[in-house]
Amino acid sequence: MEKYIEKFIRYMEIEKNYSVHTILNYKLDLQDFNRFIAGTELDKIDYLVLRKYLAVLKEKNLSSRSVGRRLSALRSFFRFLSREGYIKTNPILMLSSPKLDKHLPSFMTEEEVRKLIESAFAKTANDLLGLRDRAILEVFYSSGLRISEVVGLNVDDVDPISGILKIRGKGKKERIVPVGEAALGAIRMYLSKKKKETEAVFLNKNGRRITTRGVMDIVTKYLRLAGIKPGVSAHTFRHSFATHLLNRGADLRTVQELLGHANLSTTQIYTHLTTEKLKSVYDKAHPHA
Repeated sequence: MEKYIEKFIRYMEIEKNYSVHTILNYKLDLQDFNRFIAGTELDKIDYLVLRKYLAVLKEKNLSSRSVGRRLSALRSFFRFLSREGYIKTNPILMLSSPKLDKHLPSFMTEEEVRKLIESAFAKTANDLLGLRDRAILEVFYSSGLRISEVVGLNVDDVDPISGILKIRGKGKKERIVPVGEAALGAIRMYLSKKKKETEAVFLNKNGRRITTRGVMDIVTKYLRLAGIKPGVSAHTFRHSFATHLLNRGADLRTVQELLGHANLSTTQIYTHLTTEKLKSVYDKAHPHA
């Protein structure tokens, strides 16, 4: 089984060009399944084996989303095996995925975002870390980037004249997103004081590209300083970005492009967050409200 998993992982890396994060998750999920089947030959894995595995996952009290992710990895794996001719029939075709719980993403109000960004300030003109932190927060909110996209941002990806960023998103797909003047100004100020010439825009205190954990720690620090409600994270910036755009009249297709979502259905979850805005407009405008 291990050799087929390795073949599949190489296929994801070379042909599908998936991100490192996605490949790692798929590999871990498939290794978990491999431990469950304990040496069972590939051609002996049938629908009943998969059903038993699904039952074991549910006994572990995993969320339906976690179970669904593991089944998604298995579906891709067995589809690859079937297409390459390693198996005659695909046993997972008959297996249905669990119904996912619907969780609406949390978001900050515009006032909370303002307070959070303003909590990050440079104590002096040469306070490099303060300038960096302010630039990171501004970019998050200005362009709705994922954490990995902020971490991966290179100096050459920033076009200050056109006011755009070149982003490499999920699946290493590139997209162009606008960036506001406040964020551009913060980036310019930070880069002008950054002593080390590097490819990466944002560096840690040791002069290397900042990590995802480093960015999360920065956001957590300023959330605490600004006194923002618990449960808010770095990814909440992305939710807030999308929600505020829709609240102010942006169309769903544009927001989809800005977020880099492959499917419009992924973006549609943000329409649920604008219900209060719709109700407010209705109450003011409808004569029988």
